[in-house]
Amino acid sequence: MLLATLALLTALRPVTPPHAPARADDVTVAVTVDSARREIHIKAGPYFLPDMGQMDHHAMDLGAAHSTPVYRFQWPVEGWFRGFRTAVVSADGRDLPKRLMHHMIVVNFSRRQALYPAAERLFGTGTETDDAMLPATIGVPMAPGMDLGFYIAWHNDTGADLDGVYLEMTLVYSPKNQNPRPVDVLPFYMDVNLTIGGSNVYDVPPGRSEKAWEFTQPVGGRLLGYGGHLHDYGVQVRLEDVTTGKVIARVNAEREPDGKVSGVSRSLPGVRGSGVRLKAGQRYRVVGVYDNPTGGTLKNGAMAHIAAIFAPDREARWPGIDESNPDYQRDLASLELLGVTEGEEHDHGGQDHNP
Repeated sequence: MLLATLALLTALRPVTPPHAPARADDVTVAVTVDSARREIHIKAGPYFLPDMGQMDHHAMDLGAAHSTPVYRFQWPVEGWFRGFRTAVVSADGRDLPKRLMHHMIVVNFSRRQALYPAAERLFGTGTETDDAMLPATIGVPMAPGMDLGFYIAWHNDTGADLDGVYLEMTLVYSPKNQNPRPVDVLPFYMDVNLTIGGSNVYDVPPGRSEKAWEFTQPVGGRLLGYGGHLHDYGVQVRLEDVTTGKVIARVNAEREPDGKVSGVSRSLPGVRGSGVRLKAGQRYRVVGVYDNPTGGTLKNGAMAHIAAIFAPDREARWPGIDESNPDYQRDLASLELLGVTEGEEHDHGGQDHNP
């Protein structure tokens, strides 16, 4: 029921695929509103997707996928974003494999993230992602004219070039007059190794290891649901209170006997309870744990983050955008580079990764 991959930052490392997808000026983005169904429909294309052959998940993590530029549009209605559906179709409307879309990230340029001076990542979806929907009792507050954008990393492994491919995206919303009023929630992202405008991957030494990042919580509130992302040999990502050492949230890897990660756990503490409280001004620590049995260091072999939906006590205290902030400028610059280079190293939009 929860949004998939709620907050992700872009990192670039050029690679050279054999062909490029359709140029930015070849692609059009059509936005329509179905107020009866409370849906916003977006159709983007056409794209040309050259065959890239089979590739394992780690290789795609390192950028072997066709990246598009960021396509911008304005959010058209007042209300709350509740969820999404996506499809990949041919020019004549036939369904194509959704796995062609390795990942897609939707960016809200009109709001920043809580912990990072970077544009909000409203949601993401990808190869393993199911369509996602929030209960009608909660939603992400949105206003007409909010500046949004999305980008896609395509990976065509069908064995043949595909021309005339379209992305169809349906964004479901609750209207401004909904009664009772939904609880406001916002994407909330915590990464052990984030560099804004850079990479969040890191090396994994042999054996068991931990990597951590500490932060001061800027606004009080409750985590209503959370998940995360780990690469192969990942064990868990946990959130700790620095003062007490208490673990207050934990995402565990689902591992094969050889240590390969097949999925991660999700928790919904706000469904039957009040959620996990975070206090403004409190110090917290997010910790990624790996157990590498290979005997050697895995170069750029790890990511570890928790992504959540967060209900702030006072949304007015959410950090605002400072356009002069160097990190904020780096984030925008990295987004502008998407589709200019032939590929990218990225953090994730796929979806066993987040709620």
